[in-house]
Amino acid sequence: MSARIALIHGPNLNLLGQRPADQYGQQTLKELETEVQAHGKELGLEVVCHQSNGEGELIDLLQAAERDCAGVIFNPGGYSHTSVALRDAVEAIGIPTVDVHLSNIHAREDFRRKSLTASAAKACISGLGSDGYLAALQFFHQGD
Repeated sequence: MSARIALIHGPNLNLLGQRPADQYGQQTLKELETEVQAHGKELGLEVVCHQSNGEGELIDLLQAAERDCAGVIFNPGGYSHTSVALRDAVEAIGIPTVDVHLSNIHAREDFRRKSLTASAAKACISGLGSDGYLAALQFFHQGD
């Protein structure tokens, strides 16, 4: 049986494909999820995908992932820079989380350069576009 990994996307990631391509790429969220799921399958990982624009729902998804997943790939979007509650949820769950950002948050506006959620995660990947998600899968495939 393959390990299950939760892929959780935060606010505005449902608009991928419409947002500035230089920051977020050209893929839609569905295309990105399909790519990640296919790569996961190649590695023997089952990837279950979720997206929410709501902070509370993202907390619920993180907590639910702890029950039946080996890990979480989490792109909290703009909440990464502001949400102590999401940071605390990442810290509280008993499974490793990889914080992923499509754009290089360190090369953007000052307020985006700090990720509260990354400080509670096992690892942070920023600026690799969709390849960042594939790198996170590789992390889980190798074992944390």
